[in-house]
Amino acid sequence: MIEQLVQQIESRFGELENMMADPDVIGDRQRFAEAGRQYADLEPAAKLAVEWRRAVDDEAGARELLEEGGDDAEVRDMLARARERIESLDEEIRLAMVEKDPNDDKNVIVEIRPGAGGDEAGLFAGDLYRMLTRYAERRGFQTEAMSEGDGTYTFAIKGGNGAYSVFKYEGGTHRVQRVPETESQGRIHTSTATVAVLPEAEDVDVHINESDLQIDVYRSSGPGGQSVNTTDSAVRITHRPSGVVVSMQDEKSQLQNRDKAMRVLRARLYERALAEQQAELSANRLSQVGTGERAEKIRTYNFPQGRITDHRIKLTVHNLDAVLGGELDEVTAALQNDEKRRKLEEQAEA
Repeated sequence: MIEQLVQQIESRFGELENMMADPDVIGDRQRFAEAGRQYADLEPAAKLAVEWRRAVDDEAGARELLEEGGDDAEVRDMLARARERIESLDEEIRLAMVEKDPNDDKNVIVEIRPGAGGDEAGLFAGDLYRMLTRYAERRGFQTEAMSEGDGTYTFAIKGGNGAYSVFKYEGGTHRVQRVPETESQGRIHTSTATVAVLPEAEDVDVHINESDLQIDVYRSSGPGGQSVNTTDSAVRITHRPSGVVVSMQDEKSQLQNRDKAMRVLRARLYERALAEQQAELSANRLSQVGTGERAEKIRTYNFPQGRITDHRIKLTVHNLDAVLGGELDEVTAALQNDEKRRKLEEQAEA
């Protein structure tokens, strides 16, 4: 079974290499881009396939030496290591070939809001905003601030290699346990903030009828300088069929605020459509955000113990400062592997 899968990987990877060297494909921007995307997606599995072939050759060589020279401890050790590596690569290859989430290549819009805990929840929302933007920058993504105020943050993450594939795991209720600076008795407080990660939809993903929109303009009252209050630059868009309302006021230009509001509206409607199609979809905004109560949590940030625990995969790391500084790679990798294993199990049961 695994050998057949390896052969399929090798065959398809070879086809893609030939396509990318074909002058006709090179001259067709769309075909070349699609071939390049498929090549990049398959390359990790192709490298594992090469390793698997090498491990199989090592096993065969060790067996041949044992047959020719009798019992030899060094050769038996070589055989055991080759078989162990083959078994490990078997799972790695299967995981690498698990079908991707169709939204993984998309940019995202992230919404962070304070949950339970009063002022401390607002401060924690700011911590999460800095953590995610720093992580995005470390991973080579670009961030674009869209709206900020009252402890809430809306921003886009784009560029790089599929923002949604990295940041979708951050959606949910995040819980913090720490002693606030204003706490004179040294008591630990528990607060929450909610994070929604929405795949940013293109025009082709969501069709919005202009007649379904109610667009109101008004004077801005937030950051942006005094001139922001002198014109009706703030925009509120209401999508009548769904009742979704998006407001933007951080830009001085009404046109810029309208553009950002439409992007957020489109992302929310796209996410809603996905949730209707597949209730268990991890990007479902309602399941991500929940009520923001302390009992609802995907991850806990415990300052007294300097640890972070992701409750979905029961992973605990003791580098809280580094994670809040944007070093989330270990947590993300563990969540990605868990998702792949669950998909692999579902495929086996189907």
